[in-house]
Amino acid sequence: MNKIQEFNDYRSKMNEKILASDNKVIKRIFNLDTNAFSEGSVDVKTKEMIGLACSMVLRCDDCVKYHLGKCKEEGVNDDQIFEVFSIANLIGGTIVIPHLRRAVEYWETLQKD
Repeated sequence: MNKIQEFNDYRSKMNEKILASDNKVIKRIFNLDTNAFSEGSVDVKTKEMIGLACSMVLRCDDCVKYHLGKCKEEGVNDDQIFEVFSIANLIGGTIVIPHLRRAVEYWETLQKD
């Protein structure tokens, strides 16, 4: 199984388990996340690029992978993704560089898939 499928399968499996707990607060947080990234005054492609930059600054590799996958689905190209990377590194500082490396590696994997 490739890295992308492994990540997506794990995420789905764990989300199902988490939501099966039927915890009202967790369900509302998940719903809020879904709604925040839905089409609105800001288009989905832009929202995913914002989510990617924020995830990099917060240094959440799982979130970075998720938003990279969504960026690919939304048609973000290499030049755009590297602009997002540059903004994230500017805002987050050099501590973001290790996450940049992993993000570039995952982006390359997505491009091959």
